[in-house]
This record gives sequence, structure tokens and C-alpha cells, in this order.
Amino acid sequence: MARQTRAERRARREARERSAAGAGAGDGQATPRPALQPAPSAAAGRSEGNWAGNFIRESIGELRKVEWPTQNHLIQGTVVVIVACVVMGTYLYVADQVFSKLVSKLLLGQ
Repeated sequence: MARQTRAERRARREARERSAAGAGAGDGQATPRPALQPAPSAAAGRSEGNWAGNFIRESIGELRKVEWPTQNHLIQGTVVVIVACVVMGTYLYVADQVFSKLVSKLLLGQ
């Protein structure tokens, strides 16, 4: 099963706090905190033969949580990458030309 989103966890926690506050409000006693349940192990509830189905189901659940970029964000990101590649390529070309001249003059004596 896919992990819960932040909003789902928050809603569950608020509902638990509301129910705890409602149960202990009239009796004057402090409400006990609910006992923490141990996290289920990775193999709990899964059969060995259905691991591919579980994997696909969990992958789809995770993909639904992804915040996909808009077209504008995608174009801006692409432009940034292309500009960075051009700048770095130019820098490396100039550095290569300078060092090749330096090596040929100083070390090779040409």
C-alpha cells in the first residue's frame, strides 16, 4: 500500500485529537494518550507470489502523489540546463586551448 499523503496524516491526527478531546471533556480526568502501534513490517500482509502486483499498485499510488511540472516550468528548466551546458562547454573549450598552448610551450619546448 502506498504511503499516506501529508494531508491524510494531518486529517487522521486531527480526527483522533477531536475524538480524544470529546471523550475526556466531561469527566474532569486527563485523557490517556493512545498507545503507539508498531509499524507493520515490510512483509506483513503480502504474499510471496503477488509481489509484482503489490509493486505496481504501490507505484501507481506514489505516481498519483507526484506534483508534475507545468509546461512553463518544464520550458524554464530546459532553458536553464541548455544555458548551463553552453557556459560550461565554452569555459572548458577556452581552458583546453590555454592549457594546450601552455603545455606545448613549457613542457614540450615547441
